[in-house]
Amino acid sequence: MPSDRPENLSQTSTVAGANGAVILTAGGLAAAFAVASCCGLPFILTTLGLGTAWFYGIAVLAAPHRAILLPVAALCLAGGAALLWRQRRTVAVCAPGGVCDRPGVRALTALGLAAGIVLLYLGYAYA
Repeated sequence: MPSDRPENLSQTSTVAGANGAVILTAGGLAAAFAVASCCGLPFILTTLGLGTAWFYGIAVLAAPHRAILLPVAALCLAGGAALLWRQRRTVAVCAPGGVCDRPGVRALTALGLAAGIVLLYLGYAYA
């Protein structure tokens, strides 16, 4: 009778790494967006002629926690990048129906990491 459990430890760690990369990237992206919403994003978007009034609510909530959000975003993005890089170096073994089983997840995770790094830079440089 077949089971859905991974057959060895490396398969388990690869599946956990795939899910962990996505979760850490999403957390880092959210924290970096919150940090950049007070100063960096409004400055850049206003320069491009776009409205930024909707950032006010996010900026008011995130500004008092900026000192905590900066290192949290950096750690989450670094962890997500490390797990994504580790996935690339190992044979991608994934449980059927897992996050890493879907096509394009690695590309979207890499894109999310790049966007998070840009937002983190904007939040740090323009504050």
